[in-house]
Amino acid sequence: MCGIVGCIGIEDTWNFLISGLKRLEYRGYDSAGMAIVHDHQLSSCKAVGEVHNLEVESCESMPRRGSVGIAHTRWATNGGVTVKNAHPHLDGSNEIAVIHNGIVENYEILRAVLESEGVEFRSETDTEVIAHLISKLYEDDLTEAVRLAAKELRGTFGILVVSSREPDTIVAARMGSPLVMGIGDGFTVFASDTPAIIGRTNQVMYMNDGEVVCARRDGYRVYTLDKTPISPKVEALDQKLESIELGDFPHYMLKEIFDQPQALSMTMRGRIRPEGNDVHLGGARLTVDEMRSLKRIIIVACGTSWHASLIGKYIIEDLLRIPVEVEYASELRYRNPIVRPGDDLAIFISQSGETADTLAALRELKRKGARTFGICNVVNSTIAREVHSGLYTHAGIEIGVASTKAFTAQVVALMLLTIHIGRARDMSSFMAEDLIDAMQAVPRLIDQMLAKERLEQIQTIARDVVARSTRNFLYLGRGFNFPVALEGALKMKEISYIHAEGYPAAEMKHGPIALIDEEMPVVVIAPRDRIYDKVMNNIQQIKARKGHVIAVTTEGNTELDTIADHVITVPQVMAPVMPLLTVVPLQLLAYYVADMKGLEVDKPRNLAKSVTVE
Repeated sequence: MCGIVGCIGIEDTWNFLISGLKRLEYRGYDSAGMAIVHDHQLSSCKAVGEVHNLEVESCESMPRRGSVGIAHTRWATNGGVTVKNAHPHLDGSNEIAVIHNGIVENYEILRAVLESEGVEFRSETDTEVIAHLISKLYEDDLTEAVRLAAKELRGTFGILVVSSREPDTIVAARMGSPLVMGIGDGFTVFASDTPAIIGRTNQVMYMNDGEVVCARRDGYRVYTLDKTPISPKVEALDQKLESIELGDFPHYMLKEIFDQPQALSMTMRGRIRPEGNDVHLGGARLTVDEMRSLKRIIIVACGTSWHASLIGKYIIEDLLRIPVEVEYASELRYRNPIVRPGDDLAIFISQSGETADTLAALRELKRKGARTFGICNVVNSTIAREVHSGLYTHAGIEIGVASTKAFTAQVVALMLLTIHIGRARDMSSFMAEDLIDAMQAVPRLIDQMLAKERLEQIQTIARDVVARSTRNFLYLGRGFNFPVALEGALKMKEISYIHAEGYPAAEMKHGPIALIDEEMPVVVIAPRDRIYDKVMNNIQQIKARKGHVIAVTTEGNTELDTIADHVITVPQVMAPVMPLLTVVPLQLLAYYVADMKGLEVDKPRNLAKSVTVE
């Protein structure tokens, strides 16, 4: 949610800010703005809508070069989508500019105090409070004013501040909202996520909560909010420019669907032992005794990661016989969860590693004594740093808001963890070997599923959906494929804006069957497995009510050819691995429907990639 970019010592300041914002568009936003200090003058510009609008608006009005610059894409929280509410926000003298990600929970109290002192506000936002508070505390040291102001704020923030009074200074502060600093030869850059700075430098420092950075042309200093100096950890940024480029694909979502074979290979890379019946997870840091003593696993996530978690539950309970609870982070954080230290392992799954609800749940369960384990895609993200142990999916940067390769990589990560724990308990080498062999075959099988003729088949189904002006979808699955039904429905509603619901197939007759008629397409995931006959019975019930069936089944099964309206086949694999294949045509179906409707596939309305506020 929202994007932050800033720089000092960059010659082409305006270009850097605009290009950085464009690289962060996937995070979701509704307005954009920038501020540049040049010759001791602070200039700012804002625009509603796309970054392109800001680019046009600021092209003539803003200096191309400046000593410092900051830019922001806003997703409205406090205050509507207007130019006055866009960032940056200035103080009363127009000498200080602030951009901010997060929510200031005590802004109403602070605003009332400032207004009582004669401060006039120009916007409806919580962020403007920060600018006026810094101005009130500013004497001759911008960094000190930001530090003191930050101590007054309650909630979450990642902020960048510049002032015409100190034209060679940019100050950053973080509490709960990610900021990364890039360090180059004579320059320093800031961003809320690494794509904005890829190609400028590969030396980065990930800011921690409660830190303040003062960057000048001659270097930078890092402090705590209590003014204690810190020696920061500078790391190499192992990301290439080509990882965020579209190449020949029309949208990032389609590119990332095609990325899945490589992404899953990267998730497994270096983690399968040579003998092929065990895995090595260097970051897991769970002792054999800890794994053997596990009595319960709690998996905490949101959205797509919650669906991956549910697949993990089915796999772990089926293969390890350990009870698993899958919790929505947003619900868990406000409950009083039962934690049994020594018996429980809490797993937190987040693509970005910054999801606000998941992070809050992590901190609550840690406080209660749980052993914590993270599964994240973004290296050095907050969740990755705060868990006791974990593993990275290494799926590569995912820019499309509707997650695809991150989902399948999370499922593979849960499979690897299942084997790791299982081999410490009573999982046989034969079972581990069978599961590993099946997992390693998946990248090749997905490649086959992405062949031209298979894509054309799904495009034909999508054209039919659009031609029917479909307004509702039902997705059904059983066992390991029930979470896939949920994920398929989520993809359809996220990017095509068609209402879609996922259900366990057997639950259809407990309510949803009332909706089925010739206008209702029903996607049924029906691989040839031990409950195939039960799912077939559901399909017959749908057809008896004139429902329109899109069936996903395994290759070689011709029984559905004369029953379903459309049949999509996937290769036959063992049941726990099947979700990695059955989800792919559902991703493609959602993509093609949205594309044929002429919608913004990569940037669906009202959604953000990294949800860093509640």
